[in-house]
Amino acid sequence: MYNASDLKKGLRVEIDGVPYIITDFNFVKPGKGQGLYTCKMKSLVNGSTITRVYRDNVSLGEPKLEEKHLRFSYAEGDNLVFVDENYEQMSQPASILGDSRAFLVEDMEVSILFHNNRAIDVTLPTFVEKEIVHTDPGARGNTATNVLKPAQIAGGHEIQVPLFVNQGDIVRIDTRTGEYVDRVTKK
Repeated sequence: MYNASDLKKGLRVEIDGVPYIITDFNFVKPGKGQGLYTCKMKSLVNGSTITRVYRDNVSLGEPKLEEKHLRFSYAEGDNLVFVDENYEQMSQPASILGDSRAFLVEDMEVSILFHNNRAIDVTLPTFVEKEIVHTDPGARGNTATNVLKPAQIAGGHEIQVPLFVNQGDIVRIDTRTGEYVDRVTKK
């Protein structure tokens, strides 16, 4: 259990059985009376935000969170199969990743956050390298401009790439934003 005086930015708390992370925190001590703790919190389950004000005498629950480092093995229908260090398989619904599913690569190490033995978040490595499977050919010499064109990567996701990137090139993508970073190898 946390007291109101323990609250700070980045702390994970549990409210009504839902884990939250404090994203913004403010303490105000009026001239008379108890101090007020204003917290803006983001749900770790669905990403919604709430703002709550607490007094000194309030206590909040500590969520039972567990983080496991697993390797992505394969996709099986609407489920993704991960393997731990003991080669035990664990199946999770693909919906937990959302659009980031396109960035999965076989044998990629991911971090899965569990709340009460239920997966609530999957963190991919910051950068991933994927092959461009389809894009329009670029014009020669267009390397100095910031003009972008659509390109489809292996896995079906579409990203914006510079004109000099061609089909068959391997590009580095930021998994947090889904944006092109640089070309690793060219065809």
